[in-house]
Order: sequence, then C-alpha cells, then structure tokens
Amino acid sequence: MPSTIKEYRPKAVDRKEGFWQTLGLPSRGPKLHEALSEGVPYEVYTNLAAISGLESQELARYVVISSATLQRRAKAGHFKRDEGDRLYRFAEVYKNAVDLFEGDRQRANTWLLNPVRGLGGQRPVEMIATTAGAEAVLDLIGRLEHGVFA
Repeated sequence: MPSTIKEYRPKAVDRKEGFWQTLGLPSRGPKLHEALSEGVPYEVYTNLAAISGLESQELARYVVISSATLQRRAKAGHFKRDEGDRLYRFAEVYKNAVDLFEGDRQRANTWLLNPVRGLGGQRPVEMIATTAGAEAVLDLIGRLEHGVFA
C-alpha cells in the first residue's frame, strides 16, 4: 500500500531580502546607490529602530545624528547622503549580527551593545559611525561565522 504521508519541505525564504524590504532599502547595487544619493526616506529610520528594538534617540546616537537634525529630517521626509550612508552601515552590521546569531535578535543586540574582545574591547555599535569601524565589525562577524578567532 503506497504511503500517503508527504514529506514536508519548507519554501526557501530569502531572509536577507526580507530584511531589506521591511527596512525599505535595496540591499545592494545601483538601486541602493540611487536611494542613498537621492536621500534615504525618513521611514527607513523608524523601520530600523523598530527592527533593531532600539529607542529612536539611541539609534540616532549610534548613527551620529543629533536630535535637532533628526527633527529636521522628519519634517523634510528624508536624510542627506552621508546620514543615509550611516543608516545603511548600521543596518548592514545589524543584519549580519542577527545572521551570526541565527536570527536571534536579542543575542545580536546583546553582542552589539557590549564590549567585544575581537574589537579591542570596543562595543560594535560605537564603531559603526565610521566606515573603517563598520568594516572591522563586519570582518569580525565573518571570522566568527567561519570559526576564525585570531
């Protein structure tokens, strides 16, 4: 008698694109460059705060945007190029940290907000303000994913 039980196979989900779609930014390529050049919509900031679980002012501190500037950008509806670039860097590091912890946002947040030996005792969120710092954090995440600790 043939079996009527079907094997369950979940549909492949591109979690990376889902993150970027929820955020409201393309993940890579010419569309990302265009979005950054034209000015990242303010909604990306509010989405990023919600996704990361950070308070608005806390996120602003990590991406080096003053309260007054944040209020002006809310009225204008978009950020300037350099501010949008910092938001993108934060989002990229945050996404990679969540991936490192296999989707566990709580563990990713804990890791991002605490000093890390592989970064000379610095907190990853404090390094995101510069391109060099963000690259160092992404490099460390890559090494941790591959089991390279030195």
